[in-house]
Amino acid sequence: MTLPKGFGSGGAGGSSSADVERMIGRRVENMTGMITLSFIAAWLATFGGTAAGYFYYPWAYPTPSGHFAFIVLTIIEAIGYIFCVKVMEEGSNKNSNGLVAGVVGAVTIGTIMIALFVGK
Repeated sequence: MTLPKGFGSGGAGGSSSADVERMIGRRVENMTGMITLSFIAAWLATFGGTAAGYFYYPWAYPTPSGHFAFIVLTIIEAIGYIFCVKVMEEGSNKNSNGLVAGVVGAVTIGTIMIALFVGK
């Protein structure tokens, strides 16, 4: 791999992971928290979008339609979250299966509660 000037072993060829980390600034294996917060924010934004239909435009956006859209979008977001975390940690010795399971489980319970009690 060719690195920009100032990185690497001075023309000797190879580059180490420390050089790449310095060049990028931060390794992606350490960004599980940011991806988790982004997923939760996206889920809350999805609820906010459907809640506008539940509460402000019920004549144009019936509750069953809103629940369906919310559930489908939540499933798509959860699959994307799992994919992002697993690809990000591929090849490293990090393991955040517990975090992913807890967050997806909490979002699942929240989605079920919203579908049961909001907009009725």
